[in-house]
Amino acid sequence: MADRILVHRLAVFARHGVLPEEERLGQRFYISLECRLDLSEAGRSDDVATTVSYADLAQIAVETATERRFALIEALAEAIAETCLARFSRIEAIRVRIDKPSAPIPAILDYAAIEIERERRT
Repeated sequence: MADRILVHRLAVFARHGVLPEEERLGQRFYISLECRLDLSEAGRSDDVATTVSYADLAQIAVETATERRFALIEALAEAIAETCLARFSRIEAIRVRIDKPSAPIPAILDYAAIEIERERRT
């Protein structure tokens, strides 16, 4: 399926990380979602009920990132992917990317990031 819904670099302030100061101080994360699904019915009908709202996807990402705490951004990404797949049966697969621009790494870098892709289990 070539159709996709994208949410790109959603900024979230949260308290994820292994180090105590990451929990105490918090930091900004950028979350990107790419959902594969068939958008042909939505394109023909112009009816939001035949697609997945990108606002709903963004809300899941924000709620997951701000209401729970994870030591690893890998676990945060997994939780977002699982929730989106469980809530929206139209989504065939999802890619979740989390950028951590303030990662506590003793080097100059733009960000550290992870990306996962999960498919619906049949």
